[in-house]
Amino acid sequence: MELFEQLWAGSGLAQISLGQAAMIAVSLLLLYLAVAKKFEPLLLVTIGFGGLLSNIPGVEIATGDGLLHLIYLIGIETGAFPLLIFMGVGAMTDFGPVLANPKTFLLGAAAQFGIFATLLGAVAMSSLGWMEFSMSQAAAIGIIGGADGPTAIFVAGKLAPELLGAIAIAAYSYMALVPIIQPPIMRALTSERERAIEIEWPAATTPIFFVFINPLVVSIPSTVPLFLLIPFTSQF
Repeated sequence: MELFEQLWAGSGLAQISLGQAAMIAVSLLLLYLAVAKKFEPLLLVTIGFGGLLSNIPGVEIATGDGLLHLIYLIGIETGAFPLLIFMGVGAMTDFGPVLANPKTFLLGAAAQFGIFATLLGAVAMSSLGWMEFSMSQAAAIGIIGGADGPTAIFVAGKLAPELLGAIAIAAYSYMALVPIIQPPIMRALTSERERAIEIEWPAATTPIFFVFINPLVVSIPSTVPLFLLIPFTSQF
């Protein structure tokens, strides 16, 4: 009997907490959406698998000398991974339509509204006593409204590293779930005839434009070399 008690005490089921069980369930849901429903597998598979590894009871892979914690120290605390992701985004993004029709740059203003709306929401929740967020934490949460994962990770790592995990999951998960969120909104705001319109993009200008404009507008000095590389990596 004592042997069975020792086996049970050393098992993951005996050590699992309610929070770990909830996160494992969330991770499995994200993996299901990525594999079965094909919702942004590039994002959700990695988030879901990382969530499973981080919450295995009794292993502590994401704390102390655990592998994931060491990766965090090397890549996130130093700011290296978010900057490398910027390069990846540049390599995967087609800037042609934007350069061919610069007026579409104005659509980016919607992201600024999202940032301030999320920031004010976090401050309001603190004022009402529902949550306790400092201004730095509220600002880090607000970056989620910009719908840009690398920026959310970079800012959270600087302003509120204790919220980095939650912010990263929130930012990437809601971006990956856009295929679920957008269709009902588009059906409500547009007619079937409008949705059938095919957009023809004019010929694009050269991305070398970014080489000159990015150093003038970028606000994070450590990212300047990577921003200069994006126009060239986007060609391959």
